[in-house]
Amino acid sequence: MDGENTTDTLLEVRAHRSFDTIAQQDWDACACPETTDGGPPRDPFTTYRFLKALEDSGSVGRGTGWQPHYLTVHKEEEVIAAAPLYVKSHSQGEYIFDFNWAHAYENAGGRYYPKLQIAVPFTPATGRRFLTRPEHEAEGMAALVEGAVQIASDNGLSGIHATFCTEGEAAAGKAMGLLHRTSQQFHWLNDGYADFDDFLATLSSRKRKTIRKERRQAQSFGGEIVALTGDDLRPEHWDAFWTFYQDTGSRKWGTPYLSRDFFDRVQEMMRDDVLLVLALRDGHPIAGALNFIGRETLFGRYWGCTEHHPCLHFELCYYQAIDAAIARGQSRVEAGAQGEHKLARGYLPAATASLHWFADPGFTRAISQYLEAEAEAVEEEMEILTSYGPFRRDTPEEQD
Repeated sequence: MDGENTTDTLLEVRAHRSFDTIAQQDWDACACPETTDGGPPRDPFTTYRFLKALEDSGSVGRGTGWQPHYLTVHKEEEVIAAAPLYVKSHSQGEYIFDFNWAHAYENAGGRYYPKLQIAVPFTPATGRRFLTRPEHEAEGMAALVEGAVQIASDNGLSGIHATFCTEGEAAAGKAMGLLHRTSQQFHWLNDGYADFDDFLATLSSRKRKTIRKERRQAQSFGGEIVALTGDDLRPEHWDAFWTFYQDTGSRKWGTPYLSRDFFDRVQEMMRDDVLLVLALRDGHPIAGALNFIGRETLFGRYWGCTEHHPCLHFELCYYQAIDAAIARGQSRVEAGAQGEHKLARGYLPAATASLHWFADPGFTRAISQYLEAEAEAVEEEMEILTSYGPFRRDTPEEQD
């Protein structure tokens, strides 16, 4: 499909069923142009190496309900934009839920699946979804949206969903006529803390004492806690973590989303992008939490254990992540989807965004009305939750 930009130069949008037909340097020039300074990407999830690890490991593709149709936009001989696009036969692994929309559409006689999803599979982390080279943001995103709409229209698909996009993308998409949905997560924000105690000093006395107690309980499990990245990671660490991940995945989703081979590929290509926190007893891992390292954000992703100990989950997933973010000078920890229990541990409500397009005008109107009401409810809930947050309000009773 071709489109024209303001200089009358033709833009060509291509769909790819595999990364084998996309050059890594072309994709990453759009996905993570900031890495030219030698630093890490804003987030590793849209990089070529992460998405290709999902594909090559069989975590996406045939039989998974996530069929790759990656998009690239070409301007003359240069790739100026790209998007991780998938054809979905279900709504699993997305974390911004549209099950009710699917039921309503199908009850009205429509066919909701397959649909198009612009997303990072199994990853509820905010980041760019319309990947563009610098200075090509507007024309690149417009071409990607137009290309996705054309694919959906040509194939009779119900709609397109771009999940966990940035607020800038959400605003641009809304201006293009896409529907904007607001959801929420819980994020920890670094207010320039020198260390964990500096963070604790901003909390109410009661919450401060509770967190200190939880950390003492967690660290008394009878072993040691280590945080590993880069060359400190070894294959046996992934063997242990695979056991943890299988247990958690089976309980949460029925079947784990990621294959064992995915973690081997992470070890091979992405060990500098991960921070694996393990609880060891006599040198053997009994619990672990996997984080991915972004330029300014630490992204908590998976947790699991073979032994249950009081508060060990909070320590490995939340408090160790805060320690690491402070040490690295990172501004934020995103601890994954859902979980109001994070509020008491310093993780406050944060808005997340998604964009949606439907082929059916009547359904579009109905969802638009729904999203307006939902956005008001989410905003109100965030205000209420924030008011119950653990931070000190500078009253005498809040002092130690």
